Amino acid sequence: MNTAADVFDLAPVVPVVALGDAEHAVPLAEALLRGGIRTIEVTLRTPAGLPAIERIAAEVPDMVAGAGTITEVGQAKQAADAGARYLVTPGTTDRLLDDLDASGVPYLAGAGTVSEAMRLAERGASAMKFFPAEPSGGVPFLKGIAGPLPHLRFCPTGGISPATAPDYLALPNVGCVGGSWLAPKDLLAAGDWAKIEQLAAEAAALR
Repeated sequence: MNTAADVFDLAPVVPVVALGDAEHAVPLAEALLRGGIRTIEVTLRTPAGLPAIERIAAEVPDMVAGAGTITEVGQAKQAADAGARYLVTPGTTDRLLDDLDASGVPYLAGAGTVSEAMRLAERGASAMKFFPAEPSGGVPFLKGIAGPLPHLRFCPTGGISPATAPDYLALPNVGCVGGSWLAPKDLLAAGDWAKIEQLAAEAAALR
């Protein structure tokens, strides 16, 4: 993976997962792959995040593992060392952007306003995360900024469902969406990999 925009080509829906148990990482990644989803964003919201990325990188090489919820300086390097092939932030500060740049790993930095998107563009980003998508204006917002900012593309995340994902994916400035519905906690706890594979297949068919 050379640029953050490459994430857009991996799947129409990027599963956003907060794992409570790193042992779930490999069977989850394998189930998603069987369903046609080639990437996963493992958030660093739990202690299992970094170990899960390490397991996926080592044992499921066909799955492109990204690290999400990068919020502090130092986490970018930790994620890169664990094997993350891209990084995702919910928002951005100058110090965090400097740290992301220093990691050498492609990243989707978070923007929730026009000014934030323009600021990221000044730093050289043309692909970014739109978060939190639904509370920040959703589809109408992205339609509204497509005119003045036609060179920017987004991965909207936050409050998106299987019902609303197609509306986002129909927009020319949306490359993919992030969704937590592909690997809900109850299915992870039950080890229901067949159901997760089914959800992945349905999501993969959205493009």
